[in-house]
Amino acid sequence: MLLENWLFYLLYFLILFSSLMVILSENAVYSVLFLILTFCNTVLLLLLMGIEFFAFLLLIVYVGAIAVLFLFVVMMLNVKKTTLFGLGNLIYFVPLIFVSLIFILDFFYSLNLSFDVLKNLNYDIILINWIDQLTYKTNIETIGYVLYTNYSFLFITSSFILLISMIGVIVLTIHQKTNYILKRQNINNQLIRDSKMIIKFVNLRK
Repeated sequence: MLLENWLFYLLYFLILFSSLMVILSENAVYSVLFLILTFCNTVLLLLLMGIEFFAFLLLIVYVGAIAVLFLFVVMMLNVKKTTLFGLGNLIYFVPLIFVSLIFILDFFYSLNLSFDVLKNLNYDIILINWIDQLTYKTNIETIGYVLYTNYSFLFITSSFILLISMIGVIVLTIHQKTNYILKRQNINNQLIRDSKMIIKFVNLRK
């Protein structure tokens, strides 16, 4: 148990360090690499906590798709180094430090809490005591049971919202293409045209 605690603290501080380096790095490529390192450390932290489904979902979606896409885009662009420690940029670090202190204090406050205390709490909004259910249910079974039973209406509603947004983008794109007259080359009409009607002599001396 002591080894797990040390690993938890190590991964937490690695996540904090890599997150700070994302915004403090002068090179954009290094920022994306530190972002990938942040996601990888988060995956290890979730695996250590026993949340396998969200860990692999984060690894596949963010690290495998989004972060790698950011990396290739930044490498293809000619991005120069940026200076973040100028006098004009110091004002942006004040709210960042304030929010970071709030998260750090919240983290150390949550260390004093125990999951055993949650069993004594009585919430009316909780339909099932999931703390007892986690002993014999996996993450995927628990998430699937919650989504398709208690929150099925919200799940279907969110899917319709995504469908409407996708259809809206397609309709807007088609509407722009129909109103825009494309200039195409018709070789047959070009060959049929009479040269006498095309060539004109203009007196530029006037």
